[in-house]
Amino acid sequence: MEKRTIGSSHLSVAPLAFGGNVFGWTADESTSFQLLDAFVDAGFNLIDTADVYSRWVPSNQGGESETIIGNWLKKSGKRDQVVIATKLGAEMAPDKKGLGKNYIQTAVEDSLRRLQTDYIDLYQSHYDDLNTPIQETLDGFDKLIKAGKIRVIGASNFTPERLIESLKISDNLNYAAYQSLQPEYNLYERESYETKYAPIVEQYGLSVISYYSLASGFLTGKYRSEADLSKSPRGQGVKKYLDDRGFAILKALDEVGEQYGATPAQVSLAWLIAQPGIAAPIASATTVDQLHDIAKAAELKLDQQAIDKLTTASAQ
Repeated sequence: MEKRTIGSSHLSVAPLAFGGNVFGWTADESTSFQLLDAFVDAGFNLIDTADVYSRWVPSNQGGESETIIGNWLKKSGKRDQVVIATKLGAEMAPDKKGLGKNYIQTAVEDSLRRLQTDYIDLYQSHYDDLNTPIQETLDGFDKLIKAGKIRVIGASNFTPERLIESLKISDNLNYAAYQSLQPEYNLYERESYETKYAPIVEQYGLSVISYYSLASGFLTGKYRSEADLSKSPRGQGVKKYLDDRGFAILKALDEVGEQYGATPAQVSLAWLIAQPGIAAPIASATTVDQLHDIAKAAELKLDQQAIDKLTTASAQ
């Protein structure tokens, strides 16, 4: 399978990432193991998670996703077959959040312990920390790289200005630099990424690992009316997409899907994979059948006419 390099690093990933937010939430450990095995067996290697997943579940504390991945790594012995991407910075507790140098040292040890590994391939700032100087954060990351505990760093949910400032400080002070960006980007949510971030990605050679790649499931075609919103716990988050533009996107997805014998989810992900700078869209699944469905997107090569149809239908 085609592999894509993360920025200017040595990390190489297949063009679809598994979103580990479902582990410990809508997928229990047994199901998660099946999903991870199927994902790797299909030729993929990028697993994205965060220390805070899945703290939002009433009985959870955070760290559940990393713990499940760690248990799977130990049981499967597949550590050298995967690229583990996790994040820090979201609030784990009132005194456990942000990107301060001391907290970075604590957070990485916690993630390494849960993941049962000696190193993290891609360590990402989940959210910016306006209370910590950028130089302090980058110094903390740089020390972790030199210690061999992390390999590459990435950013998520930064403003364009703070991202550029971080990249410039890394260059000026010879610190390790962010090699990836994790923004919200999909056929419906395009404007923010394409106008504000795509130019930075191109200028600095970053790789993009997009989240909400299927717009909370809307781009699977599962939700076509308000009556459909009860189909899933995430249904209410889809309501905002049920407008004229959303329906135009679904129509284009259906037409392109018919042309290629593909599902709307496959076509949506294939469109993302075809965009400049995209390394791997993140997509989640809670059954092996769902996983096999979305996995086909990596082999779906849309022609320019199909890409243009989707781009036009989803224009702001």
